[in-house]
Amino acid sequence: MGAGASSLASPQDNKPPADACPVDHKTREIWLAQNKNASPHGSPSDSAKAPPAKLQRPLSTDREVSNIPRALPSSKPASGQSSSLPTSPYAQQPSVAVASHGIPSNAESETGADGKTGNWIYPSERQFFDALLRKNNTPASTSNATELATSVASIIPIHNAVNERAWSEILDWESKGPTSDPGSSKCGGPKLYSFRGLGAESQYLSPRARWNGLLGYQLPFDRHDWVVERCDGARLEYVIDFYQGKSNQKGSGGKLNFFLDVRPKLNSWEGIRMRASRFVGL
Repeated sequence: MGAGASSLASPQDNKPPADACPVDHKTREIWLAQNKNASPHGSPSDSAKAPPAKLQRPLSTDREVSNIPRALPSSKPASGQSSSLPTSPYAQQPSVAVASHGIPSNAESETGADGKTGNWIYPSERQFFDALLRKNNTPASTSNATELATSVASIIPIHNAVNERAWSEILDWESKGPTSDPGSSKCGGPKLYSFRGLGAESQYLSPRARWNGLLGYQLPFDRHDWVVERCDGARLEYVIDFYQGKSNQKGSGGKLNFFLDVRPKLNSWEGIRMRASRFVGL
């Protein structure tokens, strides 16, 4: 993921998951287009380095440990909530098709948790590559496996850094809630319980993105929904809209430029409370 994350080889790479976190077509094309002009020190969210323009090595099976704590199924559920929930609440809707994944959940059950830190582990280059081939979900800019491998090597650090930025935005929200334990300080902070990617299709636009589009603003190129678990086991959904920033090669030094709009969903009283508090400056 971001700074401070370590790289490790995992036995899970021998059995690549059915879906190893591949992002949708449009997202990859935008990332690749920006990466072509990025300097060696440029990055999305001011972090990951752009890889070499040409891949000169086999795809790596090393996996980066994120800075995002994982809420494991054994975590304490909220009051009145069943402890037998599936790993992803989205998996309860198998008939719901999503743009960037064949099933509602992004197969986070295979992503794993680091045994030492308990944090989520990002897929390796090999896992990412194999998942794209299995799903026939390759970028339009690639015409063969070699080009796809080079694209994957470029996408992985961007993918990881953007997720780190999303988590940092969520932590900022969580630092002001719940009111009884801001930032879930009693248990060391909130954890990511589940996630899914929805892509850029119009039917998955968030209400805010849809309204801004009607006003003439640009639409997001991707959307994610993340579920965060707090100390008391309560779970809160967040929506993340991904926007492409303005490209200014002279002024940006070739940095990749993205904007993330992260906020709690308005599908719970807690989400409404947090949004209202921020709106009035609390």
